[in-house]
Amino acid sequence: MKRDRLNLELVALERKVRLLLKEFDNLKTSNEQLKEENRQLEGLVKTREKQLNDFQNKYKISTIVDRINVGDEEIREVKDKINDYIKEIDKCIHQMSK
Repeated sequence: MKRDRLNLELVALERKVRLLLKEFDNLKTSNEQLKEENRQLEGLVKTREKQLNDFQNKYKISTIVDRINVGDEEIREVKDKINDYIKEIDKCIHQMSK
């Protein structure tokens, strides 16, 4: 009788161990997926930070241009020149990020 009871407990214990191992594998897979998602999101955050920094620089430049106290024609020429520089810098940054 004791032996039957021990066998039943052993079988139940084996079943629980199998369930725990299966749950462990599921959690391990989920953890890897979450790590990959985290890496992707960190990359996205870095990209967004870079874009934000670029926009802030453009804003600073446009603020400087707006403060220049010269004639309308000269302002337009300076703005056009600065915009050309910004476009060139953006191209360089884009090529460097590849």
